[in-house]
Amino acid sequence: MITAVETQERMNADPRWWKVALMDFVDDFRFHKDPAAIEQAFEPSDEKRDAAFSAVIETLCDELGLSIPSWLQQVPNCHEPFFVAGIENLKATALVESPIRFRVRNVFVLANFLTRV
Repeated sequence: MITAVETQERMNADPRWWKVALMDFVDDFRFHKDPAAIEQAFEPSDEKRDAAFSAVIETLCDELGLSIPSWLQQVPNCHEPFFVAGIENLKATALVESPIRFRVRNVFVLANFLTRV
């Protein structure tokens, strides 16, 4: 089981490939469905990645019918909008399609962001 703390450490260790660590967490959390993976708070270190990771955890908890850990309330939202795709032409689509947990944190993704094959 991959924990939120381990995922955050991986994202910080290799910021260029932070989404790989994030999606590894998504896959693992959906497989194990174990709340122990998100019991311990990660140490915030990057506003954008922290807000995106928090939105992912919240969305997965909603999806799996799990309680959202209270420590996530302490993770700050992005001050400026963060468009995860980083592609100018996709910003309007991301504004429309972003799930609520992402929009609340000022993070914008496409509707299929958490879709895995």
